[in-house]
Amino acid sequence: MSYTSNDEVRGVLIQAGKERVLLPNATVAEMMSRVAVEPVAGAPAWLAGRIAWQGWDVPLLSYARFSGFGDEPVTGNNKVVVLKALGGDPAMPYFALLTQTFPQLIVVPRDGLLADASEENLPQGVHMRVLLGEQNALLPDLDAIERAVLAALAAAA
Repeated sequence: MSYTSNDEVRGVLIQAGKERVLLPNATVAEMMSRVAVEPVAGAPAWLAGRIAWQGWDVPLLSYARFSGFGDEPVTGNNKVVVLKALGGDPAMPYFALLTQTFPQLIVVPRDGLLADASEENLPQGVHMRVLLGEQNALLPDLDAIERAVLAALAAAA
C-alpha cells in the first residue's frame, strides 16, 4: 500500500528521562549537540538555562524534570532540540528541550499512531500517550510547556 503525505505524520522522536517523546516535525527549528548552557538564577530545576541560538537567548527546558520522568543532567555534551513557540509572544519565539540521544526523524502512517488510554492522569506537560507500532511515546502539551516557561522566566527576573 502506498501512502500520500496526508496519510502520514512526520515527527521527531527524542528521549526525555525514561520516556520517548514525539514532537511534530513542523515545530522543530533545529537539532544541535554540545550546546553551552547559561543558568537562569532563581529558575525551577526543570528550566535548565538559556542557550544562544541565531541571535536569540532561548530558554532550555528539561522535559524529563518538568514531567517527572527523571533527571537530565546538563553537561558539555548536551543534545538540544530548538522548537518554534506557538503562543505568539515576541519575547520568546523559540524554546528548547534537552534530550539524551540525538533526535530521530520518523514518518508514521496515520493509522499507525494510536492513542494509549491506559493512564487516567497524565503527567504535567503531556497531551497524550500514543502507540507507535509496538512502542509507546508521549505527545507533549507544547502550549502548557510554553506557558510554564514564560511564567518561570517572569518569576526568576
